[in-house]
Amino acid sequence: MLKYKKILLKLSGEALAGAQNFGYSTKKVSEFVSQIIEIANLGVEVGIVVGGGNIFRGLKGVEKGLNRIKGDYMGMLATVMNGIALQAEFNANNVKAVVLTSTFMEPFAERYSPDKAKRYHDEGYVTIFSGGTSNPFFTTDSAAALRAIETGADILLKGTNVDGVYTADPKKDPNAVKYEHVSFKEAIDKELKVMDITAFSLCNENNMPIRVFDMHKIGNLKKLVLGEKIGTLVD
Repeated sequence: MLKYKKILLKLSGEALAGAQNFGYSTKKVSEFVSQIIEIANLGVEVGIVVGGGNIFRGLKGVEKGLNRIKGDYMGMLATVMNGIALQAEFNANNVKAVVLTSTFMEPFAERYSPDKAKRYHDEGYVTIFSGGTSNPFFTTDSAAALRAIETGADILLKGTNVDGVYTADPKKDPNAVKYEHVSFKEAIDKELKVMDITAFSLCNENNMPIRVFDMHKIGNLKKLVLGEKIGTLVD
């Protein structure tokens, strides 16, 4: 029996690159899409927010002297490219998917609105939300929180390359301890580097739980929607 019937899945752009660290790993994109199709076939309504770090990250441009606003705009365009790549993979597997963007992007994608997203969900589409919030200085984490709330998701699932939230970076600190559950206040106060503070605040104010989990482990997404306690719950 499904625990979550409507989810918002946040994927980083870097995750799409796999081990090559730039662009697209066809193997990784296929793995992710296959897992999402599996839960969609169970009746789960799926929305996706994808980052753009595998192509361009605004803050990296700033480090090289690029204007922050222009850099963030370039990052937003990168998320649209990633959205189209995911849509193409869904379509190749005979699954209906639509890319909805925060700004006008025809003919590449359609302009987002909560009502339009609902209509597509009702018609059985996987909805892919690209373009971030359309505003500079906001991350795709914030966009994920916003879209989860606007579309009435049961939970925001953040798929990462670690199996939850830790007291420190487990790749750098062998003594890092994993949280099974953490409150929004604790996550903010302890500056746990999972999502940015704006995303946490939005979810906290609107009672939107977040579960952080390892998306790279095949089968985790299905286990989550069926109710298994994988990763870390933030609420």
